[in-house]
Amino acid sequence: MSTSSKAVVSFIVGAAVGVAVGYFLNSDKKDELVEKFKDQSEKLKEKWRKKKDQFQDELENELA
Repeated sequence: MSTSSKAVVSFIVGAAVGVAVGYFLNSDKKDELVEKFKDQSEKLKEKWRKKKDQFQDELENELA
């Protein structure tokens, strides 16, 4: 695939994502969607924090 073809495909995908996000943010379920995103982001942050702590502990044990 040429560079210009990739650019066109990227533009189309970006536009589609933008339309979808705009639709959901203007719908009646906006608050529900935003709340779900917040919950998922909190879960993801907690998961990454635990992984970071686990990695840090393993690294400290390895270096000790």
